[in-house]
Amino acid sequence: MFRRTRRILVHSFILLIFSCLSLIALAQTPIPGDAPSTPPAAADPTPEVAPRAAFSGSTKLGAGDLIELSVYGVPDLSTKARVGNSGDIYLPLIDYVHIGDLTVDEAQELIQKRLEDGGFVRNPHVSIFVNEAASQAVNMMGELGHPGAYPVIGERRLYDLITAAGGLTERAGRSVTIIHRQNLDQKVELHLASNLAEDTQSNVEILPGDTVIVSRAGIVYVVGDVARPSGFAVEDNTLTVLKVLALAGGGTRTASLNSSKILRQTPNGVQEIPVLLQKVLRAKAPDVAMVKGDILFVPGSASKAVAYRGAEAAFSLTSALAIIAIHP
Repeated sequence: MFRRTRRILVHSFILLIFSCLSLIALAQTPIPGDAPSTPPAAADPTPEVAPRAAFSGSTKLGAGDLIELSVYGVPDLSTKARVGNSGDIYLPLIDYVHIGDLTVDEAQELIQKRLEDGGFVRNPHVSIFVNEAASQAVNMMGELGHPGAYPVIGERRLYDLITAAGGLTERAGRSVTIIHRQNLDQKVELHLASNLAEDTQSNVEILPGDTVIVSRAGIVYVVGDVARPSGFAVEDNTLTVLKVLALAGGGTRTASLNSSKILRQTPNGVQEIPVLLQKVLRAKAPDVAMVKGDILFVPGSASKAVAYRGAEAAFSLTSALAIIAIHP
């Protein structure tokens, strides 16, 4: 009885082991239509392709540019360097390399050749990334919302950079000066129209390294016996005496218009220019143009002031007498 029971247990144990092995084999068998959990290794793997340059094209490198250089497969040669004023950078193993006025592609080829000719790296692949394109910046100065240096990558025009610099301020004039880095002695003077959308001729191309200066509008002043003494912007002498007087609200009733004068600063001192404003207003004398810095002085008439004060006193006295007559 005991032996029979032992045989049954052994047989059951063998069946259990066999069932477990079958389940393991079934789990390892791939199901048709499903992708295998681990792809088979390729017999001949394709070699990894070297990374392309992050910044390429016809843009030339120059002094002040900060570049990041890497050599594929040789991480020890990766470095950052700033191009010096002479156009050179210092690199490990190959010493100084002149890359000024070279494009990124040309600089990569030059460094690759130096590494290979020196026997340092076989068939090197050099990549250059420009972190700071200082040599490609344009200096925007003058009456702009945000003056400063702005990068020029690709073709950029004057209006693009004025917009990037925050546009023109309220004090901006219409005169713009462009100084090219290649020729500092030659300046380009432009006059902007009041509506830039209608003026395409002034939207010239701006080159890397250029300096753009937006002028400040000139000011003319009106003082004396006028309604609103103030200063007004003038550009290209477009303001005349009549226009300035109108902007100032006109003369007061005590103003002596024919005694007006323009005070103009000259190399020889202050010049006084008489202006017969009363005759100008009646078109009996020509209007007078004003230039930047002019001061139009409209004096008051003492006789008119006395007369008006007398008239006001008489009116007050008459009103008082009328009140007394009504209420004796």
